[in-house]
Amino acid sequence: VPIATVLIVFMANAVNLTDGLDGLAGSTAAVAFVAYGIIAFLQRQYPLLSFSFTMVGALFAFLWFNSHPAILIMGGMGSLALGATLAVVALMSFQWLLLPIIALIFVAEAGSVIIQVAWFKLSRRLTGTGKRIFKMTPLHHHFELLGWSETHITQRFWIIGVLAAMLGIALALL
Repeated sequence: VPIATVLIVFMANAVNLTDGLDGLAGSTAAVAFVAYGIIAFLQRQYPLLSFSFTMVGALFAFLWFNSHPAILIMGGMGSLALGATLAVVALMSFQWLLLPIIALIFVAEAGSVIIQVAWFKLSRRLTGTGKRIFKMTPLHHHFELLGWSETHITQRFWIIGVLAAMLGIALALL
């Protein structure tokens, strides 16, 4: 129960932090649900397979209107629910240890915020002046300030998400 609680709360917040660019949270969540759908298929957990691919279908329908420039946004209510649902699917597949790999983009986004805040507080305590590691967090805003376009960031993060999901599926086969 404590592990499930931490996973659900962390993933809910991680997806919420990722939901800052058009199509970013939806596309990377769809990739993660595909990965868990494949894992469910390999485990013959057909209800979980059906649910995972239903989520993918719903996310694709949402992405039709959320791709750049978005005419529909997810907001906190959608992103928090999406992250919590992804964590529950990971728990139901008994492959929750693979969640940090399959959901690498979400972990990186939340991790960047944790690192930034921790380093700022620590450096302020040690030197009197808070210092930053990233230009801005979550991580996608750092890349925006480096000059990357919104679509460039979304596409690159999606590619990384696909590669991470493939690695997670491969590890599930072991």
